[in-house]
Amino acid sequence: MKKLLLILLTSSILTVSCKNEQKDTKEETNEIAKDSLAPVSDEVMESAVIYEVNIRQYSPEGTFNAFTKDIPQLKDLGVKVVWLMPMYPIAMKNRKATGEKSIEDITDTIERKKYLGSYYSISDYSAVNPNFGTMEDFDKLVETAHENGMYVILDWVANHTGWDHAWITEHPEYYTKDKNGEITDPINDATGEPWGWTDVADLNFDNEGLREAMKQEMLFWVKEHNIDGYRADAAHSVPTDFWEDVSADLREVKPVFMLAEAESPKDLFHNAFEMGYNWEGHHIMNEIAQGKKTAKDWDDYMKKIDTTFEDDDYLMNFITNHDENSWAGTVKERMGDASEAMLAMSYTIPGMPLIYSGQEYDMDKRLRFFEKDTIPHQKGKVYPILEKLGKLKNENAALHGAKQAASYETLETSNQENILAYERKGGGSELIYLANMSDQPVKFTVSIAGDYQDYMANSELQIEEGQEMEFQPWEYKILTKN
Repeated sequence: MKKLLLILLTSSILTVSCKNEQKDTKEETNEIAKDSLAPVSDEVMESAVIYEVNIRQYSPEGTFNAFTKDIPQLKDLGVKVVWLMPMYPIAMKNRKATGEKSIEDITDTIERKKYLGSYYSISDYSAVNPNFGTMEDFDKLVETAHENGMYVILDWVANHTGWDHAWITEHPEYYTKDKNGEITDPINDATGEPWGWTDVADLNFDNEGLREAMKQEMLFWVKEHNIDGYRADAAHSVPTDFWEDVSADLREVKPVFMLAEAESPKDLFHNAFEMGYNWEGHHIMNEIAQGKKTAKDWDDYMKKIDTTFEDDDYLMNFITNHDENSWAGTVKERMGDASEAMLAMSYTIPGMPLIYSGQEYDMDKRLRFFEKDTIPHQKGKVYPILEKLGKLKNENAALHGAKQAASYETLETSNQENILAYERKGGGSELIYLANMSDQPVKFTVSIAGDYQDYMANSELQIEEGQEMEFQPWEYKILTKN
């Protein structure tokens, strides 16, 4: 009997030991899987492309899962950072509908259901919009991105909440008050008048309780859902010292990537943010395409950048994004026949190029902002161009654009007014961008000579010293020389 008990006891111990070993192995495997993507680093961002995802409009379903299945193909476009537009629950009170209307102005039940509101009117920072799916669906999106070598950053709206956020009743001291002591929507500091963002309530960062609460909300997504950083909406509207404080705490958890929707104040980029928006450069691109400015204006802008930004500051370059598309117009509306030249330019200047949902599919419509819409998914002219540009950005050190950016030098031409010519050098590679930034054919000479690869045409090009060239309207070339 004692012998039998000893055998049973030994068997139990071995079983428990085996289970513990299996558990340890499983935990170790999970840890390896979790860390399969190298931490965010400055080196990775030198050659990165960023993709802005509008979950609501990305697919007919408008769900996390519909986007997740397409993540692997973003590798074809050189994408290394996925930026998710706000995917939190949207406030119902004062919800924007269309024009000057709010949801309260619409009495028809069926009509009310059409209006999904602004992504930027948030009722809960630590939940997902149920229209997009579940938290598990969100986690699967992040996991899939990581498996495909991409980092995920969330759009963070720190300067205001929706009117039915719990803080409205639980912590009214968190909010900005008007002269009557009532919570107010955001005010334009320059005019003292409201911006017209009536669907949101302005937060007051003079309140220490708010600062701590907001920080904890941001830490939640990094700690609990393994995201890799944030895009800060209207970052300039929130005190820089808040961003510095929260960024430091986030980096205690893991390395993160921080994008500010701002290009000033410059101290945003000292400690808090890696990258800002190239708003001024974008507007100059629009104006060149519309004949209001010239290539020389771009040269002047780049000289200004040299004097106003520090060496390790860098900007996100774009020809469209969610604001521009919905409110200012499509790429074709704003840039017309210059669209491709501007797209190539956005990839070859210092900084990081952006692709906005639908841009890769030649989208030529303004997406509805408060209602359901859907981007096209038919590959046309732009997709293969983005593939080539993405590969070039990822692989050619002359296009490094972050904290250790390759050099940028304006080249002399016989027509500085209309011909844009610059050279990038880095890591033993050279690259030249050459473009006719006008709607007329232009003959010119440029201060280069030698044998080059015409990258986009996949052909060789020999340029002799003093050789006259002729470019058609908006014609461009990317010349490489390794």
